[in-house]
Amino acid sequence: MTPRKVVAHQGAIRANTPHHIAIVMDGNGRWARRRAQPRSFGHRAGQKAVRATVEYCLRHGVGVLTLFAFSSENWKRPDAEVGALMDLFLKALDKEIDKLHENHVRVRFIGELAAFSEAIRTRMQAAMLRTGANARLTLNVCVNYGGRWDMAQAARRAASAAVAGKLEPSAIDETTLTPYFCLADVPPPDLFIRTGGEHRISNFLLWQLAYTELYFTDTLWPDMDAAELDRALDDYSHRERRFGCVPAPAPAAARAS
Repeated sequence: MTPRKVVAHQGAIRANTPHHIAIVMDGNGRWARRRAQPRSFGHRAGQKAVRATVEYCLRHGVGVLTLFAFSSENWKRPDAEVGALMDLFLKALDKEIDKLHENHVRVRFIGELAAFSEAIRTRMQAAMLRTGANARLTLNVCVNYGGRWDMAQAARRAASAAVAGKLEPSAIDETTLTPYFCLADVPPPDLFIRTGGEHRISNFLLWQLAYTELYFTDTLWPDMDAAELDRALDDYSHRERRFGCVPAPAPAAARAS
C-alpha cells in the first residue's frame, strides 16, 4: 500500500471535504473468486486500493483515515486464510512504512494487539514510533478490533478510574466516557464508506459512528479508486448534517429569490 510521493495541490481540496473518513474494506474474497483465484489473491489486490485511498486522502486534504483491516471476528476464518493475512501484514509493514513516513503519514494500529505474534507487534510498535510525529494524515488501521470490544474496554477503563477515585461514578455520561474509547483523540468520522454491496457497519466504531454519514457502494474493495472515492465525497457534499437539530431558516432574501 505504499503511496507515491504526493504533493498537496490546493485546487484539489474540496470545499466540503470530510476531515475523517472511515472505511470497511469489503469484497476481496469475491473479487478473487470471480477471477478463479484464492482469497489471498484478493487480499493482495486490496493493498493497491489501500495505496490509492491513502494517496487520495493526501491529495484532497483529508486529515484522518480509519480502515477496518481485521476484525475480532476474522479469527474465525480458515487457518490458511488467517495465516496468509498475517504473512501479508508482515510484508506490508516491512515494505510500506518508508513511503508512508516520507509522505508525513502518522500510522496507528487500533485494537487488541496482544493477540498478534511478537514479530507483528514489534513491527507495529516500530511503525507507530517512527511515524508518531507526522501530522499530514493520520492513518488508523483497525486490527483485531470490534466496536463492542471498544465499548467494553472503555467501560472497564472508566470503572478502574472510578475505583481509583479518579472518576466519580455518578458523573459518568457521554462526555466523561468518551476519552476512554479508541480514537478519542481524533474527531468522529464524518463519512463512513463500505464497499462490496453490503449495507451494514459490522461492529465497526459503534460509538464513534453515531452521527456519521453512511455511504455504501457495490464496488469491491480491490476496484476502489479515485473515481469511486469522488462519487462518495460528491454524495457527502450534498448531505445536510444537523446532528439532531433543526436547520436554521434561510435568510429572507434567499427565500424571496
